[in-house]
Amino acid sequence: MKKLAIALAISLASTIGALAQGVTHYVAIHVDQNDPQVMNMALNNAQNITNYYDSQGDTVVIEMVAYGPGLHMFIPDKSPVSDRIETMSLALENLSFSACGNTRRKMGEKAGHEIAIMDEATIVPSGVVRLIELQENGYAYVRP
Repeated sequence: MKKLAIALAISLASTIGALAQGVTHYVAIHVDQNDPQVMNMALNNAQNITNYYDSQGDTVVIEMVAYGPGLHMFIPDKSPVSDRIETMSLALENLSFSACGNTRRKMGEKAGHEIAIMDEATIVPSGVVRLIELQENGYAYVRP
């Protein structure tokens, strides 16, 4: 009986310790508009979500996915938020950026040359498919 009580106490302490360490949340943020207000709101969302969960002792993993007109967010010399992306990518290890390869290819065909993407962004085959994959893997979906 005494061994059972000790085992239960150890198990309870272990569970409480795990809960005290916090929870990890997963968030996908969708940008599909070439609108500086929408892009800034998306970045504000990422910062505010991070600040909130940090204050709760939790962690959060955020992936911002841009496609269609929203891809301008990641195009050097065209992005109205390039400075913020550069700063935030250095300050927030939990934040990543995904650029739609389909949109990039179509923009390149129209422009007659390959479209450069900011170093902070990773090219994914399809932005829409990436959002589906993230949601299938338990990410909450946010569209500013």
